[in-house]
Formats: sequence, C-alpha cells, structure tokens
Amino acid sequence: MKKTAKLGLGMAAVGMAFTLTACGSDKKEDDKKSDHSAAIVTDVGGVDDRSFNQSAWEGLQKWGKSHDLKKGVGGYDYLQSQTAADYTTNLDKAVQAGYKTIFGVGYLLKDSVEKAAKQNPNTNFVIIDDVIKGQKNVASAVFKDNEAAYLAGVAAAYTTTTNKVGFIGGEEGAVIDRFQAGFEQGVKDGAKQLHKNIKVDVKYAASFGAPDKGKALAAQMYKNGADVIYHAAGGTGAGVFQEAKALNEKGNGKKVWVIGVDSDQQAEGEYTNKDGKKDNCTLTSTIKGVNVAVEKICQDAWDNKFPGGKVLSYGLKDNGVSITKGFLSTKAWKAVEQAKKSVIDGKVEVASTPKK
Repeated sequence: MKKTAKLGLGMAAVGMAFTLTACGSDKKEDDKKSDHSAAIVTDVGGVDDRSFNQSAWEGLQKWGKSHDLKKGVGGYDYLQSQTAADYTTNLDKAVQAGYKTIFGVGYLLKDSVEKAAKQNPNTNFVIIDDVIKGQKNVASAVFKDNEAAYLAGVAAAYTTTTNKVGFIGGEEGAVIDRFQAGFEQGVKDGAKQLHKNIKVDVKYAASFGAPDKGKALAAQMYKNGADVIYHAAGGTGAGVFQEAKALNEKGNGKKVWVIGVDSDQQAEGEYTNKDGKKDNCTLTSTIKGVNVAVEKICQDAWDNKFPGGKVLSYGLKDNGVSITKGFLSTKAWKAVEQAKKSVIDGKVEVASTPKK
C-alpha cells in the first residue's frame, strides 16, 4: 500500500510538473504572438479598394493566420484612413494598442510614419512605396512599378484599334510618375514594333479615392477615341471600370478596355453585353506584390530579423511586380513576354520619370 501511495504521489507530481510546463509553454507562445503583432494603416483608398491597400491587407491576413493569430489587438489588424488627417492619428492608435510592426501603406503616409518612428524607437515601422532614411526602426519597401507599367504599355499598343490609349493617375508624384513613364515607354516601343503612331492621353484625378472623377475622365478619353485605358489611381480607378462597362453594355461602338493595377482586377471588368452574355473589359492587370512584401517583412520580424534601416526593392526580376495574361491576344501576350525578358536581361532600361 505504501509503495502504491508513493507511486500515486509521484505520478501526481509529474502531472503537476507537466501541467506547469505546458502552461508555461502556452504563455511563452502567447507572449511571442503579442510581441510580434502587426497592423497596417491604409491610405484613403481603403482596405477594400481592390488594389494597393487590399493587397497589403491580404498579405497581413495570410501571415497572421499562418501563426494562428487572431484579428485584433495582440494579433493583426488594419486601421482605415478616411482622410489624410487620419494618417498620424491611426499610426498613434496602432502604437497605443501595442502593435509591434506597423505598416504605412502608400507614399502619402511617409511624413506620418517618419514622425511616429522617431517618437517610438522600440516599434518597427514600414513605409510602403517610399524611402525613409536614417532610422533603424523603419524598413522601406519600394516597387519597380515602371517595369510592370512598361509591359502594360506594350499590351495596350498591341490591342488598340484606334491608335489612341489613355492613362489615368491618382495624385501626381514620384510613384505615379513611374507608372506613367513606364506605360508611355511601353506604348512607344510597341508602336514602333508595329510600325504605328499611337497617342497616349494622360490625365490625373488629384485623388486616389474619387471614383466619380475617374469615371468622368474615362468618359472623356473614350469619347475622344481611346479604346484602352490604364489606371494607376487606387479607388478612383473604380470609376474607370464603371464607365468602360457602361459603354460596353450599351454596345453602340467598338469594345473599350481597362488595364487594372496593383492586383488582378479581372473581376472588376465583368459585365453583361447587349446580347445578354457575360463579358469582361479588363484587358490585363499589372501586379504589385504588396501582399508578398507585407507577409515577408512580418515573418522577418517574427524571426527577430526585422530589416530596419534597409530599402527593399521589388521588380520583374524577382517577381516583385508582374502582369496577368488576362484577355490579351496571342500576339499581344507574346510581345509582352518578349518585353519582360528584355527588361530582365537588361536590354531595355525603363524610365522612372515621364518625358516632359
């Protein structure tokens, strides 16, 4: 009986030790999750813009779920900005909530991120689409948008039947300059290969969150003969799709196309034609790997390897930017693939600023 009692006590002690160890293990895991929580602060385009911000949010969700994190404080989340005045406020809220890695999505947040990083040196910050130098707690992620836009230009040149195409930008600045410059160069090179003279109409909406302006600008371009429009306008681009679909649904003339941006926007081009058949006006989309960058940086932070003070650049060569096949003709897609190879091989250098 005594031996049995001692054995029982021994097993009980082992059980208690196991329970304490398990609890300690759970606590350590919970602490690690909290210590590596992450959040994004959107620009005015919003987290559901089917473009830049949405891509960032998709990357953050994928990373969070891969580590069994919950949406919210201590896990991962987003703070949506309605106006530019919200940038600083939302970054401060994210810091106060205890998020350890905070992303400012878009170059418009640069000044706010820089200020917040200086005030909170123990928090990791990331600026997407711009560079902040001299701060060890800030990583900068930039994309060679001009390279993907170049391919979009080639695609437009090989698709247009009117020899008129358009470009609609959100707000003027260095980032959208890259889109415009690459697109114009791609159209020019494509036109040269085809022995054509193709004109590019360029307009800016002065906003990334004004679909009505995007629709109005697109309406004017299509009216003036453009049959392909590439937009780099965030939420404003929704208006470009609205106008293209409206024209195609009426079916009073030749089909018009839109080239999407930042993520695959094929779904945005779905419509029903006058014959009652399903159709699509998204010619192709240039892809910016914001989701890939967000997921990778979050994982680096999780592994205690946050790339603070570094500038991370993503281009065609490393699949940081790309283009979809979409509804391109066989001839157009072949030209796009050849153009991509020429850029990667260094045979074509794509401009990052438009020619004046």
